[in-house]
Amino acid sequence: MASNTMRKVSLRNLAAHKLRLVLTVLSVVLGTAFVAGSMIFTSTVSTAFDGIFNNVALGVDTQVTPKESNSSGVPDSVLDQLEDNKTELGIAKIMPSYSGPATIAKADGKALQTGGAPSVGSAFQPPDQRLSDTESRLVAGRAPAAPNEVALNDSAADEADLKLGSTTKVATTRGSGGPMEVTIVGLLNVPGDTSGFTNVQFTESTAKDLFTDGSHSQAIDLQAVPGVSPEELKTRVGALIGDGYELRTGDQVRQDEKDNINQFLDVFNYILLAFAAIGLIVGTFIIYNTFSMIVAQRVRELALLRAIGASRKQVTRSVLLEAFVVGLIGALIGLAAGIGIAALLRALTSSTGLPTASLQIGASAVIACLVVGIGVTMISAYAPARRASKVSPVEAMRESATDGQASLKVRTIIGIVLAVIAVALLAIGAAGEGPGAASTVGGGALVMIFAVVFAAPALSRPFVGGIGTVLARPFGKIGQLARTNAVRNPRRTAATAFALTLGLMLVAVIGTLGSSFKGTIDDAIDTGLTANLIIAGSQGSGFSPSVSESVSGIEGVESVVSFGAVQAQVDGDNVWGYSPVGDMETVTPYEMVEGPPTVEPDGMVVGERTSKEKGWNVGDTVEMTSFDGTVVPVTVTGIFKDNPLVDPWAIGSDAYQKLIPEPLRTDVFAAVKTVPGANINEISDRVEDATADYLTVKVQTPAEFKGEQSSQIDQMLSVLYAMLGLALVIAVLGIVNTLALSVIERKREIGMLRAIGMARAQVRRTIYIESLLIAIFGAVLGVLLGVAFGWALVRTLRYWGLGDPVFPWGLIVITLVGAAIVGVLAALWPASRAAKTKPLEAIAE
Repeated sequence: MASNTMRKVSLRNLAAHKLRLVLTVLSVVLGTAFVAGSMIFTSTVSTAFDGIFNNVALGVDTQVTPKESNSSGVPDSVLDQLEDNKTELGIAKIMPSYSGPATIAKADGKALQTGGAPSVGSAFQPPDQRLSDTESRLVAGRAPAAPNEVALNDSAADEADLKLGSTTKVATTRGSGGPMEVTIVGLLNVPGDTSGFTNVQFTESTAKDLFTDGSHSQAIDLQAVPGVSPEELKTRVGALIGDGYELRTGDQVRQDEKDNINQFLDVFNYILLAFAAIGLIVGTFIIYNTFSMIVAQRVRELALLRAIGASRKQVTRSVLLEAFVVGLIGALIGLAAGIGIAALLRALTSSTGLPTASLQIGASAVIACLVVGIGVTMISAYAPARRASKVSPVEAMRESATDGQASLKVRTIIGIVLAVIAVALLAIGAAGEGPGAASTVGGGALVMIFAVVFAAPALSRPFVGGIGTVLARPFGKIGQLARTNAVRNPRRTAATAFALTLGLMLVAVIGTLGSSFKGTIDDAIDTGLTANLIIAGSQGSGFSPSVSESVSGIEGVESVVSFGAVQAQVDGDNVWGYSPVGDMETVTPYEMVEGPPTVEPDGMVVGERTSKEKGWNVGDTVEMTSFDGTVVPVTVTGIFKDNPLVDPWAIGSDAYQKLIPEPLRTDVFAAVKTVPGANINEISDRVEDATADYLTVKVQTPAEFKGEQSSQIDQMLSVLYAMLGLALVIAVLGIVNTLALSVIERKREIGMLRAIGMARAQVRRTIYIESLLIAIFGAVLGVLLGVAFGWALVRTLRYWGLGDPVFPWGLIVITLVGAAIVGVLAALWPASRAAKTKPLEAIAE
């Protein structure tokens, strides 16, 4: 009976304070919406990709591929073995695969942009040779029969404004071949075709010439005769060709493709969930603050309940019941908002080439949303609920609630101890380099956050009091009153400000990282490059080595140095570097520590950091193993001071050709040096004309290259800032919530001030200044922490070539000014409510 009564009291209390209910629910909604949205969106995209990969390797019972994806492929000798033993093995059909990256020009001569979807070239397979009837099929025209004839998937043809009989160009990013002029003789319907996907199909012999070295294939697909299972065929083929290859059934191929994309989606999901966690952490402090104030305002009510027989457990349960209802409502609304977020993300990504499907609202998303929303709210409300249960009946006789001014001594000492530990960890981490040092900095940052949680109340008094003295002075007695209100309950002030502290701390960390990355790039270009033009592939891709050859003969070009990408294995570890074609010294002034700067054909020069890390010293022979298993001994002839453009090492042309098969050779970038006194703009135009047919090549000045790199970093940062906006929105909501409840708590006080002559405008101004002081406290604390963490983190990233920390002073100033504006805006509504307080009613209450 008593339990039912307490339940009714809790529910009626919620119903009687709808505004307070709405404000608290919003704190839950904003965090849970991201949890639900991220899970629903990734599940939706995963389902869409599953639909595509269900069409992969159809009709394939066994697929033979090399164990290393960067190898030349499966030798033709294996194909001959399989052909010679078809009957014994139980093979019905054999289909070798010849494919690779390829870009086609639109009708206007410019490259067809895929928006991130694949753009590949492959071999056309006649219907009688296909393993499945559902593979790409002609819907118009005929099969390509000559080297300059291609078939193109119809969706790409529509996008490129091409049709049967159109003449255009195709460029590949690998190998030494230049752009091809081709005629479209067929249009294809490709299963699983997505927006932006491009498939150019050549004759089998042309595809083999373009994408292999002439004696390999990327894979061999096998179809078994009736009565032979895929597993049985896989076993038989493995016994024949040996252990040097990877054999998978068609089901395994499809599942591996799904697993690969799901790994990417998991990373994306973790990023979204990380921001949801930030929102929930910030929301936790707001909910805790809200329930603390609610309990403080209801001391007399709770004491009366105790006086008429309610037990401590019943009081605790009544507060937790309110928290449960708030969490449940917030979670349900958050789920609805999450569905909206997922729909918006789906709409945004569908235009970039990602496949789409109907929204997948699974049970896991619903359960996670409910568990997180209700759990966070009840955990946040538990401490206030415990305090509520300790209210003694005699409190009902007191005039006012306890002010919460308990001693801060213990928690301040804990905060100081944690801060000392955090500073030590940050210093140790900043003094080192690499993953271990970065982890130490991360640990120090986490400890420092806890230190702030404990010590912020004690810190708020001198800080808010100090800035309050300065900022409130022009407002006279009104300013003094606002300053007093801001410091009268330091626990509440600190909890309210912490939400803003956490959000702006992350903004400052990300801003420092971004500025440091841009500064490193700028320094590398300004001090490490003497070339006048840079040639690079679009969207971070490489380009054919023949590009540099076509540029070298242009009038006004003194020299061209191209940098080929090198991947190999040393002692079982994957390593990567460059192979320059041309004299590197003419385009980048790298300084030698030991040995001559010249890169010998079978030698290598190594960066100072790499030399220490790998133990590669002058005179040592490093045995590099290609992904085909070829061992190439390379002699270290010199060590240079770390240079971002040349790091980590560069090998000679002979070693490069032995390690990298011709079809896999790709240039990362090329540096062009012009003759002294030449007009850079004119030469740039000539280089652009000479490379236009390669479609994916960009020609830029160093300043343009720096601008593009900075723009890409800014784009990534803008996405992060937008997502961090969630934490800032919650922080603003927390200030609004705290001030609104504070106005209710101080209703009699405000009424008394109004009764003795305070004008409504003065009441509003008092709340504005109070909110401003709290916001500035939170912002300054957040910026200081963020800059410190960012500085330490950048120092650890020297391991990967990042330069000295660069602080985003402009962002810091904008952040602090923005925080002040946010403080005033957050106070508009609570201040308006306070100003409407009727003196007589407030005093009578």
